[in-house]
Amino acid sequence: MSVFLWVIFPYLCLATFVVGHYWRYLYDKFGWTTRSSQLYENRLLRLGSPLFHFGLLFVVLGHIAGLLVPESLTSGVGVTNRAYHWGALVGGTAAALATLIGLAILVYRRRTVGPVFSATTKMDKLMYVFLAGVILLGVWNTVSGAAFIFGGHEYDYREGVSIWFRQFWSFHPDPALMDAAPLSFQLHALVASALFALWPFTRLVHVFSAPVGYLTRPYIVYRSRDPQLGARRPGRGWEQAG
Repeated sequence: MSVFLWVIFPYLCLATFVVGHYWRYLYDKFGWTTRSSQLYENRLLRLGSPLFHFGLLFVVLGHIAGLLVPESLTSGVGVTNRAYHWGALVGGTAAALATLIGLAILVYRRRTVGPVFSATTKMDKLMYVFLAGVILLGVWNTVSGAAFIFGGHEYDYREGVSIWFRQFWSFHPDPALMDAAPLSFQLHALVASALFALWPFTRLVHVFSAPVGYLTRPYIVYRSRDPQLGARRPGRGWEQAG
């Protein structure tokens, strides 16, 4: 069971993540979209979307620092373990709260605005459950790690989960490292793995889309067949050509 949970299952989720995106790009290019609902409701979207996206950006950056940067490296540049956990507690909690508030607003909007709710697929609803679960578990782990700041002896994920995560990408993860982690960290890893498996089949695919073509496409020129363009004279530079 240990090998399945901390070796086989994460790699199955990673394979689903990669192959699922490839399959969807081949067979569902027109569905590769966020299914924008801004036309249906804009007030809540303008509040919730920036909170969620910017908060999530800092959450991801925090995970990169915590999981990929070894403790020996931060100690080598003069950052003590206490200072590191202070930064993780303050910055991580602020980013996670912004993400949670933004997500709550977006879910409330999606549930209460009829046209937006109608445009929500079953897979998207399932994705919201897993996404909220990952964030809540991450907040709990961040707050529980504050014991280091006050001289406690709670679990230090940099000596266990982080090492397992780096080993995972070098294809020799040690499941014993995750067996020794608290249940909340284990659940966080499992729910996050499941979320990555769901990713290709939800609106989350838009993360890998960028409007690069806008940088090179020609200008769109609008012309009117009507010589009378309106009651006002056109501004300078907008006179009708020809």
